[in-house]
Amino acid sequence: MKLIGNIVWFIFGGLEMAFFWCLVGLLQFVTVIGIPTGLQAFKIARLAVWPFGKTVTYGGGGGRLLLNIIWIILGGLILAIGNALLGIVFCVTVVGIPFGKQYLKLAKLSLMPFGATIS
Repeated sequence: MKLIGNIVWFIFGGLEMAFFWCLVGLLQFVTVIGIPTGLQAFKIARLAVWPFGKTVTYGGGGGRLLLNIIWIILGGLILAIGNALLGIVFCVTVVGIPFGKQYLKLAKLSLMPFGATIS
Protein backbone atom coordinates (compact mmCIF):
# COMPACT_ATOMS: atom_id res chain seq x y z
CA MET A 1 0.00 0.00 0.00
CA LYS A 2 2.88 2.37 0.80
CA LEU A 3 4.35 1.97 -2.68
CA ILE A 4 1.03 2.61 -4.44
CA GLY A 5 0.27 5.58 -2.19
CA ASN A 6 3.71 7.08 -2.80
CA ILE A 7 3.42 6.64 -6.57
CA VAL A 8 -0.02 8.29 -6.67
CA TRP A 9 1.20 11.05 -4.34
CA PHE A 10 4.30 11.64 -6.49
CA ILE A 11 2.32 11.86 -9.73
CA PHE A 12 -0.46 14.10 -8.43
CA GLY A 13 1.52 16.76 -6.62
CA GLY A 14 4.38 15.37 -4.57
CA LEU A 15 7.01 16.24 -7.15
CA GLU A 16 5.77 19.81 -7.49
CA MET A 17 5.52 20.26 -3.73
CA ALA A 18 9.05 18.97 -3.22
CA PHE A 19 10.33 21.21 -6.03
CA PHE A 20 8.89 24.32 -4.40
CA TRP A 21 10.23 23.33 -0.98
CA CYS A 22 13.68 22.90 -2.55
CA LEU A 23 13.33 26.29 -4.21
CA VAL A 24 12.48 27.87 -0.85
CA GLY A 25 15.48 26.09 0.68
CA LEU A 26 17.81 27.42 -2.01
CA LEU A 27 16.46 30.94 -1.55
CA GLN A 28 17.10 30.66 2.18
CA PHE A 29 20.74 29.77 1.50
CA VAL A 30 21.32 33.25 0.00
CA THR A 31 22.05 34.58 3.48
CA VAL A 32 24.11 32.95 6.18
CA ILE A 33 21.30 33.49 8.68
CA GLY A 34 18.86 31.62 6.42
CA ILE A 35 20.93 28.43 6.19
CA PRO A 36 19.24 26.68 9.16
CA THR A 37 15.79 27.43 7.76
CA GLY A 38 16.92 26.30 4.31
CA LEU A 39 17.96 22.96 5.77
CA GLN A 40 14.50 22.58 7.31
CA ALA A 41 12.90 23.32 3.94
CA PHE A 42 14.98 20.51 2.41
CA LYS A 43 13.83 18.21 5.22
CA ILE A 44 10.19 18.98 4.39
CA ALA A 45 10.90 18.53 0.66
CA ARG A 46 12.28 15.06 1.31
CA LEU A 47 9.08 14.11 3.12
CA ALA A 48 6.91 15.76 0.45
CA VAL A 49 8.25 13.41 -2.25
CA TRP A 50 7.47 10.05 -0.57
CA PRO A 51 5.42 10.61 2.63
CA PHE A 52 3.78 7.18 2.93
CA GLY A 53 5.57 4.89 5.38
CA LYS A 54 7.61 7.70 6.93
CA THR A 55 7.28 8.76 10.54
CA VAL A 56 8.20 12.10 12.04
CA THR A 57 9.48 12.18 15.61
CA TYR A 58 9.80 15.40 17.54
CA GLY A 59 12.38 16.24 20.15
CA GLY A 60 14.16 19.33 21.16
CA GLY A 61 15.05 21.78 23.77
CA GLY A 62 15.12 25.50 24.40
CA GLY A 63 17.13 26.38 21.30
CA ARG A 64 14.89 24.39 19.00
CA LEU A 65 11.82 25.90 20.60
CA LEU A 66 13.12 29.40 19.92
CA LEU A 67 13.94 28.50 16.29
CA ASN A 68 10.46 26.98 15.83
CA ILE A 69 8.85 30.16 17.19
CA ILE A 70 10.83 32.27 14.73
CA TRP A 71 9.90 29.82 11.94
CA ILE A 72 6.19 30.10 12.84
CA ILE A 73 6.33 33.90 12.79
CA LEU A 74 8.15 34.05 9.44
CA GLY A 75 5.69 31.88 7.54
CA GLY A 76 5.46 28.45 9.09
CA LEU A 77 1.97 29.12 10.36
CA ILE A 78 0.67 29.92 6.88
CA LEU A 79 2.31 26.78 5.45
CA ALA A 80 0.86 24.63 8.22
CA ILE A 81 -2.63 26.08 7.76
CA GLY A 82 -2.48 25.41 4.01
CA ASN A 83 -1.44 21.80 4.50
CA ALA A 84 -4.00 21.29 7.26
CA LEU A 85 -6.81 22.63 5.07
CA LEU A 86 -5.78 20.31 2.25
CA GLY A 87 -5.70 17.44 4.74
CA ILE A 88 -9.22 18.21 5.91
CA VAL A 89 -10.48 18.45 2.32
CA PHE A 90 -8.95 15.09 1.43
CA CYS A 91 -10.38 13.45 4.57
CA VAL A 92 -13.93 14.20 3.40
CA THR A 93 -13.97 11.07 1.23
CA VAL A 94 -12.98 7.57 2.27
CA VAL A 95 -10.56 7.25 -0.65
CA GLY A 96 -8.85 10.52 0.28
CA ILE A 97 -8.26 9.74 3.96
CA PRO A 98 -4.73 8.29 3.48
CA PHE A 99 -3.73 11.38 1.51
CA GLY A 100 -5.35 13.67 4.05
CA LYS A 101 -3.31 12.02 6.80
CA GLN A 102 -0.13 12.74 4.85
CA TYR A 103 -1.10 16.39 4.44
CA LEU A 104 -1.76 16.62 8.18
CA LYS A 105 1.67 15.07 8.81
CA LEU A 106 3.19 17.72 6.55
CA ALA A 107 1.19 20.42 8.33
CA LYS A 108 2.66 19.51 11.70
CA LEU A 109 6.16 19.35 10.23
CA SER A 110 5.61 22.69 8.47
CA LEU A 111 4.69 24.21 11.81
CA MET A 112 7.62 22.81 13.83
CA PRO A 113 10.51 21.56 11.65
CA PHE A 114 13.37 22.21 14.07
CA GLY A 115 14.09 19.16 16.21
CA ALA A 116 12.03 16.83 14.01
CA THR A 117 13.57 13.71 12.49
CA ILE A 118 12.08 11.76 9.61
CA SER A 119 12.52 8.01 9.59
